[in-house]
Amino acid sequence: MKIGFIGLGNVGGKLAGSLLRNGFDLTLRDLDRSVAEPFLAQGAKWGESPRQMAEDVDLIITCLPSPAASAAVLESEDGILAGLSAGKVWAEMSTTDEAEVKRLGALVQARGAAPMDCPVSGGCHRAATGNIAIFAGAERAAFEKALPALTAMGRRILHVGPLGSASVLKVVTNYLASVHLAAVGEALMVAKQAGMDLNTTFEAIRISSGNSFVHETESQVILNGSRNINFTMDLVVKDMSLFDGLAQRLDVPLELSPLVLNIFKDGQDRYGGRDWSSNIVKRLEDACGVQLLAPGFPEELVDDEPEEPGYEVTVKRAEV
Repeated sequence: MKIGFIGLGNVGGKLAGSLLRNGFDLTLRDLDRSVAEPFLAQGAKWGESPRQMAEDVDLIITCLPSPAASAAVLESEDGILAGLSAGKVWAEMSTTDEAEVKRLGALVQARGAAPMDCPVSGGCHRAATGNIAIFAGAERAAFEKALPALTAMGRRILHVGPLGSASVLKVVTNYLASVHLAAVGEALMVAKQAGMDLNTTFEAIRISSGNSFVHETESQVILNGSRNINFTMDLVVKDMSLFDGLAQRLDVPLELSPLVLNIFKDGQDRYGGRDWSSNIVKRLEDACGVQLLAPGFPEELVDDEPEEPGYEVTVKRAEV
């Protein structure tokens, strides 16, 4: 299978690396060619244009920072749509808007190709090792065609339904992660101010009913001081805004989401959109005049997820 991959950012570069590691014929493109150089040195090819890539490959993947960026890559004069034809698959791995991926999907289908949305979840550190979850929204034939590539990039593959369904679940899970991150910061600061040892606090939360994936990962980079989870404030604001927009279209009256979105908007204004998302705890540190640091906490992110080889594919029971 020949694969084209457009967008080599924090997540995209790691996913592309997994494809290359697993021996796929890979063509890459990014606005910044320098980020592709390590892959080109390992045998990947450079795509001269999205159109040319779509003409040359069987599966073309986009992993871009916003719905607008994906639309530009598809709809420009030399874009993906111009190079698609029957039998090809376009896979949107960006975190995007369900309505927008459906709109672009209809244009892909008009060219005789098959669209799918397949965002990832689990953190950049897992994307690097192919140990990430992938939600896939597509017709069964497109899903099965893309499955060899998906299983090279992720360990848990969940076929969630038709096009757009994966994007809904992605913004739902990212919303929950953002709420958990804000809550973790508050919990750690209260424990700190109550005189608790933060190493002990981390472990107590980890083995308790208060545990979460976010605590097991982001609390580590908070307490060791690196704050580097490879995810930034502006991306949290984008993802939570997508969730809010979806809820508004569905007339769901949210209460928590607007509060947490405003917290991250304030963090973005204070510390910059490209600051690490885990640094949202600085708002509390600044207010309380103390740092959330645990002496002796591991500097490297420790992930307890087992690393045994293999993958798990779950296909939605109903045909789509």
